[in-house]
This record gives sequence, C-alpha cells and structure tokens, in this order.
Amino acid sequence: MTANLLEQLAAGKAPPLVQLNLDQYHEMIRDGILPEGSPIELIDGFLIHKDRGTKDSKPIGHGPRHALVVKQLQELLSGIANAGRWHLSVQLPVTLTNFSEPEPDLAVIRGRPADYATRHPGPGDILLAIEVADTSLTYDRTTKLKLYASVGIPQYWIVNLRDNVVEVFEDPRPTEIKYFRQDVSARNASVWLRCPGEEAVAVAVSEIL
Repeated sequence: MTANLLEQLAAGKAPPLVQLNLDQYHEMIRDGILPEGSPIELIDGFLIHKDRGTKDSKPIGHGPRHALVVKQLQELLSGIANAGRWHLSVQLPVTLTNFSEPEPDLAVIRGRPADYATRHPGPGDILLAIEVADTSLTYDRTTKLKLYASVGIPQYWIVNLRDNVVEVFEDPRPTEIKYFRQDVSARNASVWLRCPGEEAVAVAVSEIL
C-alpha cells in the first residue's frame, strides 16, 4: 500500500477498504494463498504483518531479545501450569471476533490443548494474553489493547522491552473498550497470574526480562 493511498485513506478521500471475515481468512490459508504459519494475523478484517522487531526498517521473523523473552515466559508459565485446568499457548491463533484472529506471543488458555482440536480458543477460553513489545509497543498499547478489552480478556500483559517493565491491564470494560486497572512493574517487582479457583501466582519481572 503506497504512502499516497494511506494519506488518502486517513483523510477520508479514498474509497473504503474491504474487510476480510474469518471464513475468508481461513479459506486463504486452506488454499495456500497465505502459507500456514506465515507471520500474518487478522485484525479488524485486515491482514497485519506480525511485528517481532526490525532490521534496516524491514520486518523480520523474530528479534533475538524478543525470542529470548518469549522462551523465558514459556518456561516460567509452563512450570506453574495447572494440568487439566489451563495450559500455555505460544504464538498461536485465538479467535476473538468474526474479523479478528490475533496470535498473541503467549496466552493462558482454559483446559487442555486437546479441547481445541476442532477450533481455536475464543474470548471465554483466554485467561491472559501477553505481547512482547519493542517496535510494536504503540500498536500493542492501542489496537491490541482495545481488541482484548472489547471481548473481555481478563488480563493483558505487555512485556515492554524498551523500558524493561511489564505493563499489566486487568478488569476489562468491553462496552468502554478499555481496562479499568493498569499497573507497571519494574525488574524488582512481580506480576500476578490470576486463574479462577486458584491462588494468584507471583511471577518475578526479573525472571522475564
């Protein structure tokens, strides 16, 4: 998409874009138009390249630090997973609306992986969504935050690689498209994983970053 077209769209001077729905998106994957596992996610009906860092202003698969933090989170959260009650999903799709199927860096999902043999997890299945952010920080604080809040995801963490903090958002207000409680935890603090029916578990930020 050219800069000129983007400027026209922003100014309301271009014809509206056509949104893809979930069925169309899945059909593109089935038909090989979008290779399965490609770094693309459906957000608000548009195909968005998953931003994992940049090199010479070009998107790359994974920046080294981004990859390291994802691995550390995976080890930490897998180690405290309650077998049968919830499990960890890493960079896999979650179906939120008919026009949005993001792939959060990590997500805490109710039940066992086998419970999702015929569908991706939906809003009621997700206890926590996590995005690891560097170049994508503004996007994760705005578009992704509003998307997760609008469908009532109880907890959303942004692991902010720029400032070495974890931004925690809780108590979603779907009608207002925001989270009521927000906090920022530095390396000397902990963040809390809250799962219904279980005691909250502290996760040291120093072990994440």
